[in-house]
Amino acid sequence: MRFQTPLVSAVLIRRYKRFLADARLADGREITAHCANPGSMMGLADPGCKIWLEPNDDPKKKLDYGWRLVEHPDGHFTGVDTSIPNRALKSALQNNEIPELAAYTGVRPEVKYAQNSRIDFLLSADGTPDLYLEVKSVTLSRNAGLAEFPDSVTARGAKHLRDLELMISQGHRAMMLYLVQRTDAQKVTLAQDIDPKYAQAFDAAVKAGVEVIAYGCNITPSGIDIAQRLPFART
Repeated sequence: MRFQTPLVSAVLIRRYKRFLADARLADGREITAHCANPGSMMGLADPGCKIWLEPNDDPKKKLDYGWRLVEHPDGHFTGVDTSIPNRALKSALQNNEIPELAAYTGVRPEVKYAQNSRIDFLLSADGTPDLYLEVKSVTLSRNAGLAEFPDSVTARGAKHLRDLELMISQGHRAMMLYLVQRTDAQKVTLAQDIDPKYAQAFDAAVKAGVEVIAYGCNITPSGIDIAQRLPFART
């Protein structure tokens, strides 16, 4: 997935009110950017870090920039826009780039299901049960090479796991896909200490038959693409 507009580098001044960030551009101007990330962004919003912004000239948008990436001192990148994984994954699914899901020919995003929920993708194919695919963006890393989800308490995430359980009980297939928006991650796990209730819901969902896979991303200031599968280990 290519960014629609070439990104520009900046220095983060502060992130506040969850969806706003002040930054200083290379020419010295201070601007406010939209931050499309409802999580805590632990380790990703330290003042002074290098970030990448996407400019826009859309008169319908209140802000002229959107925060897309963090560039770490070691040259690795983290994608902070939680809307990007679904966009990148949709293209990968349609092009059969996810081997575990390549048999599915029908790809429908944002389908209503369960109780007041929408599944990220409903996959279908002749002669096989439908697959309900929920996607979570993973950006937290507190130990080198290890990505963790979630980075804050997520009652909504726990509900999604229970919704997937319901689909299993109705004879469908259900899967949780953790998409890691970090180029420095080699494996994935749960941050049980951050949200024990989410971990409990996860264990119940897996016991009920919900499948779990994780994938990494290739990330540059040009775009974000689905990369290799990453091992997921419940610790």
